[in-house]
Amino acid sequence: MPAPAFILGTRPEIIKLAPIIDILSARKAPFHLIHTGQHYSCNMSQVFLKELHLPSNIQFLNIGAGTPSKQLAKCIMGLEKLFVDTPPSAVIVEGDTNTVLAGALSASKSYIPIVHVEAGLRSNDFRMPEEYNRRVTDHLSSILLAPTPHNARTLRKEHVAGKVFVTGNTVIDACIHNMPVAIKKSPIMSIIGLEIGQYALATVHRAENVDDPNVLSNFIDIFRYSSLPVVLPLHPRTVKNAKRFGLWKRLSVDKNIRVIDPVGYWDFLVLMRNCGFILTDSGGIQEEATAPNIRRKCFVLRTSTERQEAVEAGFAQLVGVKPKKVLAAIKEWWDEGGRMPKKKSPFGDGRAAERSVQRMKDAGYC
Repeated sequence: MPAPAFILGTRPEIIKLAPIIDILSARKAPFHLIHTGQHYSCNMSQVFLKELHLPSNIQFLNIGAGTPSKQLAKCIMGLEKLFVDTPPSAVIVEGDTNTVLAGALSASKSYIPIVHVEAGLRSNDFRMPEEYNRRVTDHLSSILLAPTPHNARTLRKEHVAGKVFVTGNTVIDACIHNMPVAIKKSPIMSIIGLEIGQYALATVHRAENVDDPNVLSNFIDIFRYSSLPVVLPLHPRTVKNAKRFGLWKRLSVDKNIRVIDPVGYWDFLVLMRNCGFILTDSGGIQEEATAPNIRRKCFVLRTSTERQEAVEAGFAQLVGVKPKKVLAAIKEWWDEGGRMPKKKSPFGDGRAAERSVQRMKDAGYC
């Protein structure tokens, strides 16, 4: 009997699909696990597979480095071969990466049903390649698992062909389930040598930001003059561009910035939980910051977001990329006592994976 195939290739996909995979594993339900290799270095991918205890029988496509178009082409060709050899009952993809688009395109051309986890997000910012990826995937999918009612309304307004269900976001499940072991096993606080609440956590990686020397220079100024020292796990793309633009020395020697290598999931959970606030251009971190065992203010270094719910709930604040505006927003929030909203996470109650599996089961995919 055919089994569903999970397609993943980046850290966020591993984190958000793991809770669903865990349920199927516990039920001894068969499934295939395919890693494209979009994130191919150990600390960008392998450590997450290990820490989240995903099954070892993973098929790796090893697409490696390359332009987005080359990565996409390699993914599609590799997946097509696997689907011909072992046709799955459905293909499950999560989010909006090149891996997601490749999985959806390959499945649709092979007439395989597609389940899109985290469907219906929209930034309406078409500078972001992810905006195209998520829209195309949504319109190819048979089952669309929307994290919030807002996402579901978006999908229905677009008249997607598949069935839409509100499940919550599995990233909240992951935060709740993994924090206890992260606190127990992570050594990151002793490594950074800073007290709880006495540092800011920052991440920057988006192409529209770090590929622009002016924006990247702005980010360095924001970190240099932040009201708290900034711990900065630095994405390889950002390191490469900082050196290419002649910004690396200014970034790496400043006393207010602690540049560290990308960290594993346990380390990052602890860094989020213990920081004073977060500075990021990431999408997923805006969700994680709302988890009941994290609840941190997230200053979003972008001019748009596809996680509007985090902003509306008071967890996230869009502050753009200009140092003066960002630093003023941080100071205002800090001077007012750094208060967090009393509201619960808008992204669910930690049972998104259960609901997702039930919808897949109802459809006969697992």
